[in-house]
Amino acid sequence: MFGFIIFMSIVALIWLIIYKWVTADNRCIQVGQELTWKTFWNKPELYEMITSPERGTPSERCLVSCLLASGFKPTAIYHDLMVESGNGKTTQIDIVVATDVGLIVIEVKDFTGWIFGKGNQDYWTQVSGYGRYRNRFYNPFKQNDGHIKALRGLSPQMATLPMYSLVVFAGDCELKDVNFIPHDCYLSSFYRSVYAVNDIIESHPSAHYTDRWEVANLLKAAVDRGGNTDLQEQHVYDIHDMLGTNRKYD
Repeated sequence: MFGFIIFMSIVALIWLIIYKWVTADNRCIQVGQELTWKTFWNKPELYEMITSPERGTPSERCLVSCLLASGFKPTAIYHDLMVESGNGKTTQIDIVVATDVGLIVIEVKDFTGWIFGKGNQDYWTQVSGYGRYRNRFYNPFKQNDGHIKALRGLSPQMATLPMYSLVVFAGDCELKDVNFIPHDCYLSSFYRSVYAVNDIIESHPSAHYTDRWEVANLLKAAVDRGGNTDLQEQHVYDIHDMLGTNRKYD
């Protein structure tokens, strides 16, 4: 009798896991999440407070899910922000996490192959296809530095608030030779990104917020601007104009 009870308990547990997996998969499809062990127990309403399937890249949204699953509150995570960077231009920021030690500004990169670069170089190199394909891309730390400068321009409090730059490489890539990481800057693979965020928090002193509500409202307003279609189109145009691709005919 006792063995039968144990057997039925195991069967019930297996069916519970299967049911949970199926319902979690359906929920992830609805809200644009990737079904992983970290998103298995996530509540969709928390995810939907932060982002949607129309915002950002799948890797960005998956990182949002991982942050939630690791215990970060949805009110501390801001995804797909648009901030004025001066001269009528805008800059797009992937993720900002508001913490006790300040703001962690995250730039997410999706690449394959090997990544080479130095923190003081203007451009890094991606090598893939067994060395047949090489691509130069702008130093992500310098890119994220521009994001931080834009955030600092939002208010006097933001100008002095500690901010930390975290560059996360997602996709099937390997950080082959990347060094000379600048001070208060951090580099991580996608699977170590939450660990990197926690390490930043644990290794720095508490920040002095003069008005936490102001910071939250400024970041929320930036998220709202990131969802503005007109601003998105203008941002894309500004990028093409900077690169000169809209003046190239071939």
